[in-house]
Amino acid sequence: MKYTLLLFLATILLHSRTWAQSATISVTGEVTHPLQLSAADIAAMKKVTVQATDRDGKAHSYTGVPVADILQQAGVTMGAQLRGENMSKYLLVKSGDGYEVLFSLPELDAAFTDRVVILASQVDGQSLPEGKGPFRIVVPGEKKPARWIWEVTAMTVRFAKE
Repeated sequence: MKYTLLLFLATILLHSRTWAQSATISVTGEVTHPLQLSAADIAAMKKVTVQATDRDGKAHSYTGVPVADILQQAGVTMGAQLRGENMSKYLLVKSGDGYEVLFSLPELDAAFTDRVVILASQVDGQSLPEGKGPFRIVVPGEKKPARWIWEVTAMTVRFAKE
């Protein structure tokens, strides 16, 4: 019985690691350099930690990559070039279960806001649990965490159309 439990726990741990390591995120659309980011690619990027309160009102520390850094790597119009018609561009983030959320590019650009939206891989120093990760968008300061999308699989930049 004891060995069966240990084997079961080891299998779960191995599956969890494999699941996190095999995750990829595509960055496509109005970009000059489409990306297919692996967990290793994201792990190699500069990380920041933000404090944010979850839907239950509990404060947590989330660590991850600023979404703006990912967009810059993909060649998205940001900073001084984010003006005129480019102000109508947006980022659509998709999860593995089909949920989607939307951000205007100025919401993510340090030239327009001090808030840092991140693609989190850790909460309180631990990897995100299966079903919430391996990557999650975290938006500090929002009253409702409805855009804190779990299991991120894709980011697409587009122009808004009438």
